Amino acid sequence: MKQTALTKTHEALGAKMVPFAGYNMPVSYEGVNIEHETVRKAVGVFDVSHMGEFLIEGPKALELIQKVSTNDASKLTVGKAQYSCMPNETGGIVDDLIIYRIKEETYLLVVNAANIEKDWNHISKYNEAIGAEMRNISDDYSLLAIQGPKAVEAMQSLTSVDLSAIKFYNFVVGDFAGVEHVIISATGYTGSGGFEIYCKNSEVKQVWDKVLEAGADFGIKPIGLAARDTLRLEMGYCLYGNDIDDTTSPFEAGLGWITKFTKAFVNSENLSIEKTTGSKRKLVAFQMEERGIPRAGYPILDADGKQIGKVTSGTMSPSLSKGIGLGYVVKENAALDSKVFIQIRINKVPATIVKLPFYKNT
Repeated sequence: MKQTALTKTHEALGAKMVPFAGYNMPVSYEGVNIEHETVRKAVGVFDVSHMGEFLIEGPKALELIQKVSTNDASKLTVGKAQYSCMPNETGGIVDDLIIYRIKEETYLLVVNAANIEKDWNHISKYNEAIGAEMRNISDDYSLLAIQGPKAVEAMQSLTSVDLSAIKFYNFVVGDFAGVEHVIISATGYTGSGGFEIYCKNSEVKQVWDKVLEAGADFGIKPIGLAARDTLRLEMGYCLYGNDIDDTTSPFEAGLGWITKFTKAFVNSENLSIEKTTGSKRKLVAFQMEERGIPRAGYPILDADGKQIGKVTSGTMSPSLSKGIGLGYVVKENAALDSKVFIQIRINKVPATIVKLPFYKNT
C-alpha cells in the first residue's frame, strides 16, 4: 500500500487510516459530522496527495488532450482549468479529470488515484500517433485542499498572491507557506469555497504545518476522506467508481455540459448520436421522505414495486439531516419531483427526485 508524504503526520494526529485507491489514507480524525460542519462553516484541510498528475507538453500537447477528452481544451488560456472526462471506445467513461493550462504548450492533467495506471495507458495509446511529450509526476507531487468559507481569509498571510482574486476554475503559480512556485487553484470539490495547493513531496510537510498554524484562529481542522464524500455528495458532484465508470456515458451522467462536439474525440460519433436520440437512463438526485440511509447498490423502485434503477451514492446529509443520494433510473421515471422508493433491506422507503445541489449556501 502506498503512503503519502504526510502519512506519519496523520497517524500522529490520531487519524483513522484506511486503504483507499491503493493508498493508506485518513478517513476521519474527530468524526465525519464534525469535520463536515468545519468545512461548511469555517475551514478545513484535506490531504488528497493520492490523486494522479500527468504533464502533457510540446507542440502536440493540445492535439492529444483534444483527442482523449470530451471538453474543448482549446478554450483554455494560461491560468485557467477545466473539468472534463475521458470517454472510452464503448460509450463509457475512462475517468473524469481536471485539465490545467500551465504554459502555452504545457498542460497538467489531474486524475483519480485509482485510475492512474489505466488513464496513463489509455492516453499513451492515442499518443502513439500524435507524439506529445508525456510525464507521469504522480509520485513526486502532493496536493492539499483547503476548503471552507474562511479559507481565503485564513490563508492570506501565507502568500503574496491575492487569494480572493482567484476565480473558480482559475489558478496562480506563486509563493505559499514559504515555498516558491506552487500551484494555488480554485477548483474545489466541496461547494464551500477554498482552493488547492500542488507542491513537491519534499515541501508538503512545511506547507501543512504552516496551513494549520495560520488557520488556528479561524478554527481550521484536518479533514478526512469520509467528510470529503459527504460534502461532494451534498453538491451532487460525481465520484468515479460510484456515479460514473466505464459503463456510464457522459449524457447518462448529466455531463453533457462538458461534452463538446466542436472537435473529434474518442467515440465522439456515437456520443453525438446518443445526444440526439437520448439516453435510456439518467443519473438523478433523490431525497428521502422518511427515515432511512440510502447506500450504493440499493434498488430504486417505482410505485408498483418494480425496479427502475439503483443507487450509486448515498448518505445521511450532515447539513440537511436527511438521507440523500444519486442513482440511475430509466428515463421515464427521471423527471423532477417524481416519487420513487429506495429498498433498504425489507423496507421500501419513499423518496423524491430533486434538483441539485442538495446543499444550497443561502
